[in-house]
Order: sequence, then structure tokens, then C-alpha cells
Amino acid sequence: MKKRPLALVLLASLLCAVLSGCGDSSTGQAPEDRAAANAIVVGIAQDLDDSLDPHKTVKAGTREVMFNVFEGLMKPTPDGDLIPAIASDYQVSEDRLTYTFSLREGVQFHNGETVTAEDVLYSIQRCTASTETGIVPVEAFSSITDLYAPDEQTVVITLDQPNSEFLSYMTTAILPEGYDQQDTAPVGTGPFRFVSRAAQDTIVMEKFDDYWGTPAYLDQVTFKIIENSDSLLLSLQSGAIDLCNHLPTAQAAQLGDDFVIEEGAMSLVQALYLNNAVAPFDDERVRQALCYATDRQQILDLAFDGYGSLVGSSMYPTLSKYFDESLTDWYAYDVDKAKALLAEAGYPDGFSMTITVPSNYPQHVDTAQVLAEQYKAIGVEVEILPVEWNTWIEEVYTGRDFQSTVVGVDASNMTARAMLERFQSQAGDNFINYHSDTYDALFAQAIATADDAEQTALYGQMQRDLTEHAANVYIQAPADLVAVRKGLEGVTFYPLYVLDLSQVRYAA
Repeated sequence: MKKRPLALVLLASLLCAVLSGCGDSSTGQAPEDRAAANAIVVGIAQDLDDSLDPHKTVKAGTREVMFNVFEGLMKPTPDGDLIPAIASDYQVSEDRLTYTFSLREGVQFHNGETVTAEDVLYSIQRCTASTETGIVPVEAFSSITDLYAPDEQTVVITLDQPNSEFLSYMTTAILPEGYDQQDTAPVGTGPFRFVSRAAQDTIVMEKFDDYWGTPAYLDQVTFKIIENSDSLLLSLQSGAIDLCNHLPTAQAAQLGDDFVIEEGAMSLVQALYLNNAVAPFDDERVRQALCYATDRQQILDLAFDGYGSLVGSSMYPTLSKYFDESLTDWYAYDVDKAKALLAEAGYPDGFSMTITVPSNYPQHVDTAQVLAEQYKAIGVEVEILPVEWNTWIEEVYTGRDFQSTVVGVDASNMTARAMLERFQSQAGDNFINYHSDTYDALFAQAIATADDAEQTALYGQMQRDLTEHAANVYIQAPADLVAVRKGLEGVTFYPLYVLDLSQVRYAA
């Protein structure tokens, strides 16, 4: 399943296209010139073409990049903990209903304004019951019964019931009240400030000199959008970009001595996501048959050179508190059992299906190709439909107009709720149309309990429900391979889908 070599003429034309890009001038500099300017170019596979407003963002790729621009009262650490950010500290009442946050003095937005309690109130209210078009509500905020600021440095939040996960949602970005250009010229408090965006080309950020915490090491970061995976590889080899994460293993193996490959765990679940509302996947037996017919280890071996961690439900290993390893082997590879289930469901000779896959992610395309070969053994003929990322978002994710798709799904914060909430029957982002009364009831219990151990157990039962009923064909949490030009250091991995550039630096 390796990519075939391109013709020399195509290589030449792609290289010319890469080197003659019309974005920030740093993309045309030699690596040594960027080093002298204390700047880097980062290659990314998709444009940030949804809103840059963090309260409206739905795409993981946008959140990943803008992690460097925005912060909340709290922020995640690479170890999976939460530490105060815009807040300097917090107190929780004995009944665990009231949270009192003291704001860090002198925190500035990138526009020079000082963060006040009113900005915090505005940001939380905006994500609670906003009528503003496009806001993605934070469901956990629906339990807030009182929200006020007794003074300019204090915010008090009261809940209708204890919530052991509530603090994780305090990573929600704090924005300046009254600023109305977040969609195109975002303003946050993070270590980098947004400078410019050229659609389908570049996003430029600069070090924020007045950052409240440890300042970023780099003076400038330019994100170069290169959706074609072969062009991305050429850009690395030619010296046009310095860093690229989520690199397919086949491409990582083709890089020379100019790069070091850092390996971490990608915090998402790759699966064959099935539209449970359309035939034949509205039949649980068909979904289970595909699970038994999927040799997941072969997928890792053929498409990922053995990298990756197998999963059995919608949870990845880096969220170790919630990950249930016993579900990984629930559907051992068994072609005979798969055939028997298909016959029982009325498909003794198999059927035809489509897999819609975003073409700018070669790892998902490669996975779809392996699946197509494997399913021939049970009489299932697969047509792979490569589409552009925007088309995938519009048709598959938003429109739910698909049979199946290979993609990775991540969490917006370090909670089981963020991974599992989407599969409620009525969830707006339940793009697979999963419906289980048991699952819905378990979720209601999980968010209602104040006991952390009980909640963790309930989330475990929800994962088991997804597995037993074969909501999807779960495959893996992919390894995250990051190509880093020699001379750079500080790449940091999180149990979240983020790219933290604040620690990246040129070695002394």
C-alpha cells in the first residue's frame, strides 16, 4: 500500500509549485535564513477555512493550530493535567457546586487590552445560550445556574449539580468583550498572536511579547497549507518547510538526514465510521460482520509500517483513565463468522458499499484501500470515493450523506464526555446517526453523578455499548510522526489534538 513513485516531470512541476508559493516571505527562504530570523515554516494538510473564532470552530485542524493563540481560565499540560492560565488560582466549595476563579493580574489580549472579569463572563455566556450565528455551545455550561463577577479580578460560577469534569471545560477560550472580528482576525491571550491568513496558502503568527507566562522561543511561525501529500513531502525535502506533524510512515521513511522523526500518540480514534441510518448499516449484524472481517493488525502493518495502537471503541489510550483495553479484541478477525452474520442479515452473497474518504489524508485513503481488499473475502465490494476536505465536512459530517467513511475523531478537551457525547441520539454532531436508548440513559447518568469513580464506570459502559452494537469498525489510535528539521527541538505531545509551538526552538 505504499505510494507509487511519481514521474520525474510531475516531481519537477510540483517542486516548482511548492517553491513559488505566494504566501509569507519565510516560505521562500532557505532553512539557514529562517534560522537566522528565528522563524520556522510548518506544513499542514488542510486550510483553516472554517471560522477562526474558537467558539465557532468545528474542525480539529483549526483547533490544533489556534491552540497557540487562545487560552482559557485553565489550560492542559502534556501530562494530561490542568493548570491555571488566565486564572491564577481557583476554589471549589465544599458542596462542589460553586467555583471561584481569581484572575491573573495583568494578562493582556493581543490587541493590548487587559483581561477583565467581564471578558470571562462574556466568553462563558457566549458559549452557554448564545443566539449568535455559528456558536458551538459548550453543553457542560448548560448546568450553570449563576455566573457573576464580584470584582474585576474574580469570577464565580455556580452549577445545578456537582460535575467532576467541569474544570476541563474551563479551557474554553476567553475573548475580549465587544471585539467582533474573531472570524477573520482573532484575538486571544496565547503565546503567539495571529498576523495574517492567505486562503489555501499560509497562516502567519508572531511571538506575543506581552504574554503573561513563559514566552515562546520562536519569533515567527508560518503555517503552509499543502493538501497534496506528495507536494508536502517535496516541501520537506526541498527545505521549504521545517516541521510537519501527522506524517504518514511511508513519507517519514523517505526523509533524509536533515530531519529527525519524533514519535508520539495521535489523540484520536481512526475508524470506519458507519452511517447507522442507511442500509445496509442500519442492521447491527452487518456492522458486526464488517468488524469481524477487518484485520486491524494488517492495516497497521500495510498502511502504517506497524505503528499505531489498536482500539475497540471510541476512546484512545492517551486518555488512560477511561481507556478500556479489554474492548480492543472484542471482534477477533473471523471471516467465517462475518459471512454467517451477513447471511443471517439477508446478504449471503455480500453487497456493494462506498467509503468516502478525505483525499488530503493519505493515511485514511490507505486504510480504505486495505479495507476494500479485506472485504472481498466476504463478498463485499467497496468503491472508494476520495473527496476534498471541505466536501467531506459538508456532505459527510454536516449533511450525513454517506454510507461509510474512514477518518479520525478527536476530543475537544481531556474528558471522556468530549469523546462520547457525540453518539447520543439527539447530538448535533452524531454524524453516524447512532441510536441507543441504553447509551442515552448511561450518558444522562454519567453527567449527573458527582462521584468520579461512578462516572468513569458509566463512561466505560457507554464504550462497551458502542462496541457491542458495532456502531463503527474501530481500528486504531494512530502514531503521530513529526518530522523536525535538525537543529530544532522542543516538540511536545499532548493527550489532545493540538500542536503546541511555544516550546519549539533552535538548539543553542
